[in-house]
Amino acid sequence: MASRPLYIPVILGTARKGRMSAHVARLLTREVSQHPGVETELIDICSLPLPTNDAGEAIKDSGFSSQMDRADGLVIVAPEYNHGYSGLLKHALDSCLKEYIHKAVGIVGVSAGPFGGTRVIENLLSVMRELGLVTIFWDVNFSSVQNAFDRDGKLIDSAYIRRIDKFIKELVWMSRTLRHGRAKISI
Repeated sequence: MASRPLYIPVILGTARKGRMSAHVARLLTREVSQHPGVETELIDICSLPLPTNDAGEAIKDSGFSSQMDRADGLVIVAPEYNHGYSGLLKHALDSCLKEYIHKAVGIVGVSAGPFGGTRVIENLLSVMRELGLVTIFWDVNFSSVQNAFDRDGKLIDSAYIRRIDKFIKELVWMSRTLRHGRAKISI
């Protein structure tokens, strides 16, 4: 088990048209993939085949469930929706439960305003705890996201890379530690 790379997917938590958070999610996926011993992929919630006429595990998609079961940690890229998060992100996250227990999660807040998704992060923390995920100590906040990337989605402000690196290092450490605990310590 120790030789298996960590699997830390990035979840893009919005389906809005013109979503600037897609640039953020692609950037995070690239940065996570550069860490040795880590595999990742981008999971776009708008491509998940989840029905909206029911909720919770009743709508579980086997592909998404398998990804969450395999995951050692998660990155959630969440734009701020009027101080909250998207209903579709909550809908998707709630479709799994046991898959998340004792796994690390880092939250990346995205906002067109000056606070960089701080309020979406605050609102997601209690949800992460309820799902059994363990939040890391660092967040990444993309404020005025429309000014952080050029038209082609290339990052303009390189200061974000240092913040992302600190965030990923903490997420990798927590993911590795929790994987060891899940494998070696029974409850």
